[in-house]
Amino acid sequence: MNQAVDLQKWVGKTESREDVIAAWPAKALAATLDRDDSEPMQGEPLPQGWHWLYFLEARRASEVGTDGHPKRGGFLPPVPLPRRMWAGGRIDFLQPLRFGDTVRRDSEILKVEEKKGATGSLVFVTVRHTVTSQNVPSIVEEQDIVYREAAKASDTPPPGKAAPNSAEWSREIVPDPVLLFRYSALTFNCHRIHYDKDYATGEEHYRGLVVHGPLQTTLLLDLCRRHGQLVKRLEYRAMSPLFHDQPFTVNGQINEGADKAELWTASATGQYAMRGTVQF
Repeated sequence: MNQAVDLQKWVGKTESREDVIAAWPAKALAATLDRDDSEPMQGEPLPQGWHWLYFLEARRASEVGTDGHPKRGGFLPPVPLPRRMWAGGRIDFLQPLRFGDTVRRDSEILKVEEKKGATGSLVFVTVRHTVTSQNVPSIVEEQDIVYREAAKASDTPPPGKAAPNSAEWSREIVPDPVLLFRYSALTFNCHRIHYDKDYATGEEHYRGLVVHGPLQTTLLLDLCRRHGQLVKRLEYRAMSPLFHDQPFTVNGQINEGADKAELWTASATGQYAMRGTVQF
């Protein structure tokens, strides 16, 4: 890619946003995740991972690309590859955010890496977000975003890696279009692969609507919460896509010593989709 040198100019670029931890987005996500939570009250902690409901980017309609994402440029580098995906990340939870807090997110592009994969050129962009409340860091997060070449109808998906067939914790999720739409709306994720089946299958050549990587990660953290565990650190990466037409499972296995766990989502046929580790 002849623009790699130009893309390096984005390394070190920063932006900041402020928001208020309001109750409504959390109440709506609780319903979306089929939780019977009580009404959020001021001062109570926001569940872990739910900070993705805030600091949302709202570009004007004229600034949105054909895939639903904002057009290239701005804070993220203008990578000349059409497909953008969330590849993985790392999150340190230092202290809880609380309902009613005025919070700030400072973001920085840490690196831009160009690679070659089985399907062609790849560009990985790593972004670090530091979320503070009352000037004290609450969350430090790194996100790995991957840009890929356009898909072809003739592309054959690589074989998935088999996940464990049993787990100490497990839930089955039915990712119907309503779930995917609600999560897209709550996070203002306008990527059409999550709600526009004609686009997902006809333009990007997926088998169906794609389950969001952040939704899977949210479900992994929610699994820990359902079992009374607070997470100190989560590391995760996407392995293969999940689609709306088959249920999948969210799983956890406590490691010896009970201070760590392996987490994963698995397809109906038993392949890893998202894989992670947590420290409690």
